Amino acid sequence: MNWYMTIRIALRALLINKMRSFLTILGVIIGVAAVIAMVAIGSGARAQVAAQFSAMGTNMLIIQSGSSQQGGVRGGQGSQPTLTWEDVKAIRTEVSSVAAVAAQLRTNAQVAAQEQNWGTSITGTSPDFFTIRSWNFSQGGPFSQADVDSGAKTCVLGQTVVDNLFGPGTDVVGQTLTIKGIPFQVVGVLESKGQSSNGQDNDDAVYIPETAFQTKIQGGMRQFVSGMVMASATSEDDLPRAERQITELLRDRHHVRSESEDDFSIRNLTEMANAMEAGTQTLSLLLASIAAVSLLVGGIGIMNIMLVSVTERTREIGLRMAIGAKPEQILAQFLVEAVCLSLIGGLVGLGIGVAVATFLAHQFGWPVQVSASVAAIAVIFSALVGVGFGLYPARKASQLNPIDALRFE
Repeated sequence: MNWYMTIRIALRALLINKMRSFLTILGVIIGVAAVIAMVAIGSGARAQVAAQFSAMGTNMLIIQSGSSQQGGVRGGQGSQPTLTWEDVKAIRTEVSSVAAVAAQLRTNAQVAAQEQNWGTSITGTSPDFFTIRSWNFSQGGPFSQADVDSGAKTCVLGQTVVDNLFGPGTDVVGQTLTIKGIPFQVVGVLESKGQSSNGQDNDDAVYIPETAFQTKIQGGMRQFVSGMVMASATSEDDLPRAERQITELLRDRHHVRSESEDDFSIRNLTEMANAMEAGTQTLSLLLASIAAVSLLVGGIGIMNIMLVSVTERTREIGLRMAIGAKPEQILAQFLVEAVCLSLIGGLVGLGIGVAVATFLAHQFGWPVQVSASVAAIAVIFSALVGVGFGLYPARKASQLNPIDALRFE
C-alpha cells in the first residue's frame, strides 16, 4: 500500500468540497481551541496564586492575638491583646522547628524627602522579617539587630516609595527622609515584589526597627505586641510541627486550660496556598472537560460527513475495486480522510487556543502557561477522534459489493 498516494488522494478529495470540509473541522477546531485555552488559563491562574503566596514568604505561619468579647459583642482576631514580646522571644528560642520570628507593627503616615512627600504604610519589625519574606535587596541591606536594640532611626524602603520620593534608578542609601517630621536614614531598598493577592502594592512601604516604631511613630502597649507575629519554619515539612509546638508553647505561657479555646490564632499560609491551588485546578479541569465535549461533537460531524462522502462516491469505490483495489485500501483511504480532517482541525485549534489564552491572560494579568505535553495530547486526541469516528464510514466503504457499487445511481 502506497501511503503517500493514499494521503494525496485523501487531501484531493477534501479540497473538492472546501466549504464542507471546513464546516466539518470547525467543531474540532473549537474543541481543541477551548481545551488549550481553558487549561492554559487554569495553569496560569495556579501559577499566579503560587507566585502571590511565594511573595508573602516561605514556610510561614502568621500568629495573631485573640478576639475580644464584651456585652455579647465579639471583636475580630487581634482585637484582644494576648501576644507579648516575651512570647515572641520564647518562640524564637524555645521552638526548634522555627527558623525565624518577627513582629509586624503597622500604621500609615506621610513621608517626605527632597521636597517630595508620599503617603505610605510604616512597618515596625526586625531583620528576621526580610528573611521570612524571602525578600532580597536591590540597594544596601536590612537594618541590624543592634539598630533594633538601640531604637536607631534607620529605615528600609520599598521601590514604590523610592520612585515617588527620589525618582526611579536613584541611589538612596545614606539619604534621609522624614516620617511624621522625624528624620530616618535609608540603609536599604527592597527588590520589587508587585501586588499582593488582595491587590495591595507590596513595594509601597517603609520598614523601620520595631523599637523606633514604638517610641517615635506610634506608641503602644509596651508589654503586648500591637500587631501580628510571623514565624518561618525550618522547612515546609516542619510547618505542621512548628504550628503544633507554637500552639503548645503559647497555651502553656498564657495558662490556657485544656478545655478552653486558644486565646490566639495561627494561620498556615502553605495550607491556604494549597487549598487555593487545588480549587483553581478543579475549576480548570471542569472547564477543560466541558470544552472536550465539543471535540466529541466535532467527531460526530466527521462521521456524518464521511457517511455522506461514502454515499456520494459509491460508484468511485466500485470502480476502484473493479480495477483491483483491495478492501483494506478503500478502508485506509477513507480513514486517512477522516484523520486529515481531525488533525488539521487540531492544529488550527491549537494555534487559536494559544492566541485566545494569551489574550485572556493579558486581560487578567496572569502568566500564560501552555505546556508542550497538553498541546501534544490535544492534537493527538483530535487525531484519535478522527480514527474513532471515521472507522465506521471507512469500514462501510470497504465492505461494499463492487457490482452493486457500479450500479449505484
